[in-house]
Amino acid sequence: MTVLAIDTSTDVRVAVADGPTVLARATEHDTRSHVEQLVPLIRRALEQAALDLARIDLIVVGMGPGPFTGLRVGIATAQALAIADAIPLRRVCSLDVLALTGVRTLSPADRAEGFLTCTDARRKEVYWARYDAAGVRDGEPRVGPPDALPDLPIIGPGVAAYPQLGNRGTVEAVDAGLLATRGTELPEVGASPLYLRRPDAAVPTRRKSALALPQRPGAARPRIRRRPA
Repeated sequence: MTVLAIDTSTDVRVAVADGPTVLARATEHDTRSHVEQLVPLIRRALEQAALDLARIDLIVVGMGPGPFTGLRVGIATAQALAIADAIPLRRVCSLDVLALTGVRTLSPADRAEGFLTCTDARRKEVYWARYDAAGVRDGEPRVGPPDALPDLPIIGPGVAAYPQLGNRGTVEAVDAGLLATRGTELPEVGASPLYLRRPDAAVPTRRKSALALPQRPGAARPRIRRRPA
């Protein structure tokens, strides 16, 4: 099975795999250019793999948690490609991909009591989830201050953003190659993106007040013509 993997929960990550073999990876670290860079990255990865979309059997997309704008760009792109080319789409939690890395990186002794994955949620918070020693998630992903995390080993890019996590954490990025080769093993999370909180931008709930422009001294008031009765 050839798989195209897309994740924009942190930066922009794309990979193409054929079964257990990663054929291509492409990454853009600029978190402000998800819209501009994602489609070119997909094209680059497909070219490196010597494939086109017609040869892709499955698209796997990370559903977050992640910041609103970047996350929805990846999800919307994956959905559009799946619909346009009639490719099955699988939706998984991005933190679960980090957990696959945790099982490979942490020793059995270090993860005997379980471990955490976390990414930077900004606003002095992290997205995180708890896993058992085998990498199976315990409960739903959460968002909160880093000081509130359980005292367990941590895997993920959120470690780099908060020094207080460094003494028990390892900085690892979401591996799109793992998403492509093992995404079918991860539980599906449904069609709703895992935003976990409201976006920064909000629809105003009150009308703006319209104030009349001040009249200059001596300026004539505009004449209003009345229609004849």
